[in-house]
This record gives sequence, structure tokens and C-alpha cells, in this order.
Amino acid sequence: MEKIQAYLVGEIIFSNTSEAHMLYKKSSFGEPKSDKIQYSLPEALFLVEKNKMDVFSKNKKITKNDLLKKFQKIDKKIQIKYPVFKDLREKGYLVKTALKFGAEFRIYEKGSRAGKTHAKWIAFVEHESKKLTWHEFSAKNRVAHSTKKNLLLAIVDEEGDVTYYEVGWVKP
Repeated sequence: MEKIQAYLVGEIIFSNTSEAHMLYKKSSFGEPKSDKIQYSLPEALFLVEKNKMDVFSKNKKITKNDLLKKFQKIDKKIQIKYPVFKDLREKGYLVKTALKFGAEFRIYEKGSRAGKTHAKWIAFVEHESKKLTWHEFSAKNRVAHSTKKNLLLAIVDEEGDVTYYEVGWVKP
């Protein structure tokens, strides 16, 4: 398969190539918008890193390092979100944004497809140095419960390694 040629316009990354549409059908990368496939920032970084995509801005190819610098201006948490996205995707999970839930990601079981099934987890990503208050934890748990998803806390350490904590409701 040829590399996907994608374009960064403002804060949006998209492609209308046949390769982008094929990869979406095969692996659910991106979201169809009109006749294009639109990518989240972590998806684009992942595909660039895996040598499946080149991103262009004003007809100039952007290197992975320059892309990361641009993304850091758009999303202050990309440094901790990307290792989580990469780790989950490499383990075979489908990872999509969860902005409308106020979280970083929706995570689908292995082999699932967004739109065909519901996500099992809603993930919040934090750096290990960030203190989480009980109030913040309770709010995250309520969001997960109200969306009928399990809460997954993804904690990223200084080396970029991720530890996951799944939180569930128990009725005694």
C-alpha cells in the first residue's frame, strides 16, 4: 500500500486518497467527513511513525519532529496522550477521541468497530506527577458511569511508559 498523503490545515489533518479510505475500512483509522478521512492528532502521529502517512502543509512535507512541535501548540497534552494511544493501538484496541465526554479516548474491544459496537472504556490520561483529587476522580467516574463505560485511568511516567487502572462500580 502506498503512503497516505494527508494535509494539515489549521488544526485538522485529512486525506482524500484511496489509501486513506482503504485504511479506514480495514483498520478504522480516521473518521469519514464528506469525501475525506479526518485524523485525530495521535492517529496522524502514529501513522507517520509507522511510515504509513506523510503529512503536508502548504505542499511541504512535515517531519515527525516538526509535526510533534505543531501538535504541542494545538494540544498541550499530546506528549502524554500519544504514548497511551500508541500502546493501546499496538495491543490491538481501537482508540478514538472522547472530546464530547470530556475525556481523552474511547477504547473499543479488540476486533470491534466504532459505530457497530459501543466503546468498553472511557480513558482519562494524566502524567504520574499530577495529583488527582477525590473530587476530580469522582467526576471522571461519574462520566464513565453515565456513558455506560468502564473508567480507565492511563498514567504516563517520565519515560513514556503507561500504567492503566480500570475502575468499576460495585453494588454490595
